[in-house]
Amino acid sequence: MKRPSTLSATFVKTVKRPGRYGDGRGGHGLTLLVKPTKINSRLSKTWAQRIRINGKETNLGLGSYPAVTLAQARKRALQNRQAIEEGRNPRGASTPTFTEATAKVIELHSTKWRPGSRSRRIWETSLQTYTYPTLGGKLVSDITSADIMACFAPIWHAKPETARRLLQRVAAVMKWAIAAGYRTDNPADDRIKAALGTNNTQRQHFKALHHSKVSQALEAIRGTNAWPATIYCFEFLTLCAVRSGEARHATWNEIDLTTATWTIPGQRTKTRKPHRVPLSTSALEILDQAHRELSNPAGLIFPSPTGRPLSDATMSKLCKENNIGCVPHGMRSSFRDWCSETRVPREIAEQALGHTVKGVEAAYARSDLLTIRQPLMQQWADYIKPHQNT
Repeated sequence: MKRPSTLSATFVKTVKRPGRYGDGRGGHGLTLLVKPTKINSRLSKTWAQRIRINGKETNLGLGSYPAVTLAQARKRALQNRQAIEEGRNPRGASTPTFTEATAKVIELHSTKWRPGSRSRRIWETSLQTYTYPTLGGKLVSDITSADIMACFAPIWHAKPETARRLLQRVAAVMKWAIAAGYRTDNPADDRIKAALGTNNTQRQHFKALHHSKVSQALEAIRGTNAWPATIYCFEFLTLCAVRSGEARHATWNEIDLTTATWTIPGQRTKTRKPHRVPLSTSALEILDQAHRELSNPAGLIFPSPTGRPLSDATMSKLCKENNIGCVPHGMRSSFRDWCSETRVPREIAEQALGHTVKGVEAAYARSDLLTIRQPLMQQWADYIKPHQNT
């Protein structure tokens, strides 16, 4: 396709060749940037305006096509030009600082975080600690790769896993700024990794016990003076091999005592799909104890002393203070290892953990294998029953 001297709506819609295309004379520095994305080699098309502000050449992001049409981009470019002629900064107070942009991004992401998730607090704490001192007060349009490097240089090798996750969060904020039209590039892209070098990042796995020690751990937990709901919840999540948040937020209306089944709603599972858990006799005994000893107007099975769901920190503290040697989530690993060593078929073990089956295997995974998983969870409960393994 021939490069036009002035952009047209048809050209903007059909152009597929990566490059930067100017709007010709009278376009007030308006350009269309076309570049491939990392997803399916698709093209992204973003608007930018090259303009002089206070004597300094500046790139202003004007949004992405097709959300912003050619006519709208031209209108924004003209308004910016008029603002400069009137002695005003076109970015003005409308461009958010990094701190303000981060708050907006966290709000957007929070809609997909599960209730009880620590994600929001982790995002806020990590960004406040490592990025706000350098980036917090800067306009998102003014942040450079050098600014990003200044944040990460002290922790890139000293705290590699923290740095890896933090860079993803900063990049998400910058991508939001591009989409919102505040800038045209992402200063937190792969250039940072290339500049700072390999940091030998290794994922940290949750601390877990060998399955032969789970019985002893449950006996130790039962012997503590912890809040009864905390003790019951820990044993219940171990028996059911579920995630901490799934158990802490469990309610009585999710339990079907007739079929001895607990159905975790999709909004509380990692896969976003309902997960049915067959309840062993030991799990039913825990529920009976909780029903007799605990009450909660909201219907929580394991309420905290305040009546709210138990916190993840409370569960972790229970393990730490009693030298259990694992974290609550580690009990899922113990269960999975036991499944492997007792030759439980992979698809059954994965269904028991509520994992998503991928690939060709997924096409045939039409059932959640509940009837097969019922005896499996009973065998696991019998195996880890306190005093069973000595």
